[in-house]
Amino acid sequence: MGKLKIGNVDVNVNEQGFLENLGDWSEAYVKKIAHIDHVDLYNDHWEIIYYFREYFHVNQIAPTMHQMIVGLMSKNKKFLEKKKYEKHVYSLFPSDPIREICKLAGLPMPPPDT
Repeated sequence: MGKLKIGNVDVNVNEQGFLENLGDWSEAYVKKIAHIDHVDLYNDHWEIIYYFREYFHVNQIAPTMHQMIVGLMSKNKKFLEKKKYEKHVYSLFPSDPIREICKLAGLPMPPPDT
């Protein structure tokens, strides 16, 4: 990819669309990448994106699928079982949830099998 035009700013991204400079993250970047990756953003998407950003800020690493589910499931009263919430996450990010969420959250590409 190289550069993305976000508003009036050129943002450097790698060939998969991940930010080169984590400080360049913005909601406009999220919307642009979501459009490119064919992800329609709803409140549940934003909740997960902001959860990832906060988790990374505290731990300097992205959460695993298990950590995310445990961390967010209790906030979603409609999901009382881990498998149901995990299925919901896959419905929001069908291809590779952790990788896509990291990209949208402006975080580094996660290692395989997270």
